Amino acid sequence: MPSLEIKPYLPWLAPLAGYSNAPFRLLCRHMGAYATCTEMVSAKGIYYSLHPNGCRSFRLPGPGNINMQKGKGSWALLASPEEESPLIIQLFGAEPDIVAIAAESILQLFAGREIYFDLNMGCSVPKVVKTGSGAVMLADPVNALKVAEALIAAAGAGKVGFKLRLGWLNGENIYLKLGKQLEDAGAAWITLHPRYGKQAFTGKADWSKIAALKQELSIPVLASGDLLSAAAAKSCLEQTGADAVMFARGAMNNPFIFREFSRLMQGENTARPTLAELMDAISQHASLAWAWLDERYALSQMRGFIPRYVHHFAGVRALRQQLTACRNREQLNAIISQFIASQTADPGE
Repeated sequence: MPSLEIKPYLPWLAPLAGYSNAPFRLLCRHMGAYATCTEMVSAKGIYYSLHPNGCRSFRLPGPGNINMQKGKGSWALLASPEEESPLIIQLFGAEPDIVAIAAESILQLFAGREIYFDLNMGCSVPKVVKTGSGAVMLADPVNALKVAEALIAAAGAGKVGFKLRLGWLNGENIYLKLGKQLEDAGAAWITLHPRYGKQAFTGKADWSKIAALKQELSIPVLASGDLLSAAAAKSCLEQTGADAVMFARGAMNNPFIFREFSRLMQGENTARPTLAELMDAISQHASLAWAWLDERYALSQMRGFIPRYVHHFAGVRALRQQLTACRNREQLNAIISQFIASQTADPGE
């Protein structure tokens, strides 16, 4: 089985709750993303679907039953075509046994696939934090390490990475010590978003902390945080010595960021995608959405993504209003056609 490559010129798509589903991941791969992460998958959600009410029954779904049009709950977030490789599945959970069983079940489901795991210790969203998972795990590093060790034991050596913040409370820097402990436990990589859990997305990501972690560890370190453009990502690599970058909000606003980053890393000039290129991307994304998601979810996704993709063109406010009232695929296509017709050759500023 091929091993995961972590190189500066191979950009990753971050796990994005509500966004990094199969259609968006496949679009980003087409644009040049090397590795793609699923949305956060609840280890408890997997565990209790297999063991309802704590019983010992085992009801593993088949791969054909987790397509997001058919699947339910946490399993639906795992929907992925076989050509999506490497696939990184991001789990969240704070109970070692439950996280391990969830990982074992997922590996059984995807037997024969190149699967890796990433444990989320960085999400600051309240509904995740209140379960004891995500960034609040940094407030209890002893348990965080126990969960990490259980996941590594279940998934195997070289198969698990961890996404961290600097600490839970502002100024509480535990990332260096915990990062070293995770390396010693068998972590394959560490991704650092250099903000504190309590900080959420306020303030500015402190890239100097990524450089400090890179100096501390011998395993790969991935950079995250405020990588909103290809130029910012290249600058981050230069400043920190990180082994790779992970795009999040930058990719949501511009899936071409992967292509732009690749060109920058090769010393080539970059330019904004043309309107025609954007429309091709929107068309591809929409086709994937309708293939992988139920109609209501697909429509909701495209309503959200399209204004992001064309945010620098004139008339986006009116476009957003039209999309809000859109009720089906045919109306969506008509709105897009109308928007194209309204544009001049050059995008508005």
